[in-house]
Amino acid sequence: MSAPDPAAEPRAGARESLRSEAWVWLRIGCLSFGGPAGQIALMQRMLVDELRWITPRRFLTGLDLCMLLPGPEAQQLATFVGWTRHGWRGGVVAGGLFVLPGALLMLALSASYVLWGTLPAVAALFGGVQCAVVVIVAEALVRIGRRAIGSPGALAIAILAFAALALFGVPFPLVVIGAAAVGILIGSREPVREREAPAHTAGTTGRRAALPALVAAGVWLLPLVALFAILGPEALPVRIALQFGELAIVSFGGAYALLAAIAERAVADGWLTAPQMADGLALAETTPGPLILVLQFVAFVTAHGATPTARLAAGLFASAIALWALFPPSFVWIFLAAPHLDRVDRSPVLRRAVRGVTAAVVGVIFHLTLWFALHVLFERLERLRWGSISMQVPALASVDWAAAAITVVCALLLFLGRQSIARTLLVAALLGGCRAIL
Repeated sequence: MSAPDPAAEPRAGARESLRSEAWVWLRIGCLSFGGPAGQIALMQRMLVDELRWITPRRFLTGLDLCMLLPGPEAQQLATFVGWTRHGWRGGVVAGGLFVLPGALLMLALSASYVLWGTLPAVAALFGGVQCAVVVIVAEALVRIGRRAIGSPGALAIAILAFAALALFGVPFPLVVIGAAAVGILIGSREPVREREAPAHTAGTTGRRAALPALVAAGVWLLPLVALFAILGPEALPVRIALQFGELAIVSFGGAYALLAAIAERAVADGWLTAPQMADGLALAETTPGPLILVLQFVAFVTAHGATPTARLAAGLFASAIALWALFPPSFVWIFLAAPHLDRVDRSPVLRRAVRGVTAAVVGVIFHLTLWFALHVLFERLERLRWGSISMQVPALASVDWAAAAITVVCALLLFLGRQSIARTLLVAALLGGCRAIL
């Protein structure tokens, strides 16, 4: 399909007051179910098709920009659209309200989980839900793979990314950097798109554009530095802040790539178990907002389990730290990069780098899918080593046949029955409860 003619596109609608537009962003935050794909589709329908706050061409170019940046692409896209409407204030309101409803709901669910999740009946329900998570991540793998793997070179990048993570333990940031470099080297050149006619935007350009980004970076770093100075480097809240803050800076490739970067590390460091990680992802899939709100759950459960007294307060504090470490950098990236959107739109090199990273994300998600499947479907895993190669393999005699059966049912529902994620999770939970009864 040929690119739309910019001259034929409708121009963005007139700006309304920031207060009135804030209600729209709050509504989007409450309705943004379905992971990044569903959230981006929701914004396109509401902001482009219905309200005409932004032209289709600029919306898609903004999405390309967000795919180049670390962090959750859907929240960054909301921040970008808000920036085009009301400058940095609009970006803060849009990005903040996109996250707020899901964060509050995840906080309530995390508290409920640590209070009642260990009861036998509740644990049985979550046992079924974990099987659904394996299928949900696999479905994301298929969906993203269809879009990203369009050439032998992209397939090679995906395979190499999987091998680097699963067999050699290469740090995630190096995998992303390597994928971008390979994408630039082997990607075919795209024709340069015609520049869109300038749309009205409240975002600043030139040297003044860096000021909101610098202020946002300072506001983000100040509480983290104070926390480090007061508690010291070994305190759990500080370790959460450092690890999640690092992810916010280097987590290219979207929500699932970020999730893959933290899942194994959190379990390996003893923060929580693999089943708890699967439970958290299931909760994140059923709540609005960015999928990486699962890391808020990780922080809450970890602090609750590691604190002898005032455990709910510790979980609340750790949850707030996780949110602060993860999301403010997204504002920094948008405020820095958005003024240079036209340059991104016209750069074949940057677009090839995006394709390389997107292809690598397929390998990253495959690694995540395999990791979840091994931990859910087998009771024992063994680590084999051959020189510099290290990998986990299941003890075949420890297969959980009931979990395997529930996983198959969920796969039939999601892939063949085209059922929603929420309905699939509900069926999985009921099957888990039936298993406990029988």
